[in-house]
Amino acid sequence: MQNKHRKLAVIVSILFILGLITFDLVNSFKAESKNQRLVSESLNDIQKDKSVKEVYLNNVKYNNTIKEREFKGENLKYNDKSVPVLMYHSIDYEKGNELRVPKGAFREQMSYLKQNGYTTLTLDELYDFFINNKPVPNKSIVITFDDGYKDNFENAYPVLKEFGFNATIFIITSTVDANKNYLTSPQIKELEENGIDIESHTVKHEQLDKLTYAEQLTTLKNSREYIEKLLGKQKKYTAYPFGKWNDDTIKAVKEAGYSMVFTTESGWGNKSQGIYELHRVYVSANCNLKEFERRITDASYNKSN
Repeated sequence: MQNKHRKLAVIVSILFILGLITFDLVNSFKAESKNQRLVSESLNDIQKDKSVKEVYLNNVKYNNTIKEREFKGENLKYNDKSVPVLMYHSIDYEKGNELRVPKGAFREQMSYLKQNGYTTLTLDELYDFFINNKPVPNKSIVITFDDGYKDNFENAYPVLKEFGFNATIFIITSTVDANKNYLTSPQIKELEENGIDIESHTVKHEQLDKLTYAEQLTTLKNSREYIEKLLGKQKKYTAYPFGKWNDDTIKAVKEAGYSMVFTTESGWGNKSQGIYELHRVYVSANCNLKEFERRITDASYNKSN
């Protein structure tokens, strides 16, 4: 009888131990499954977070590309003031040709701007300043080049890039890839991607006031559309070839889709001139550093000669 009780006790003990082992295995399996699920969810969260960050970074990069800067602080001015808009042509040396500013002189002028705390505005920022009274730094300046010479890429661009300056080149579209002295399509694309805005200077550098209204409209529209197709973005600024225009020209630039236009009239740009007749500061090969400084620090320089 005692043997039966012992056997029964042994069997019960074995069953109890087996039960404990089974219970432990089941719980371990559940815990492992839970851990795997948590790890999987964590990985998904990490990936999701990474995607969110990537989207955010992409948006920031995109916005930095297209968004105008917000200028803050005390040293700002509003559109009751003027802004000097520099007008260059070729950046290279040629004896007796005042349109061609030597590279050394150009670099000296850009170095002066950098050392004296000037901010180079984009044309979008200048437009917003004039039209929407968006403030800009007191020491604001705009750099423009007319015609689109290849030395703008070879000589001016490296200097502008060195100092981190914005600039605009008004190109004659018929010369692109057709004249060795002017910019090529690849050069234009590189410039546009690196802070140098490419805008229209008509198709063939026509003197607009000698054309009919229809002819003016055609060259203004075709040149703008050519650049837009080449670069894949909207263009809305131009400069009058030879600085010549008439009443028909003003109507034509509006119909052709331009928002702001520059002349060769001497002086700082001011809203009182009209958004389609803005003045510029001519910089020639005869302009030494002292004269350059005078022209960009004295808004009435053109009236004090």
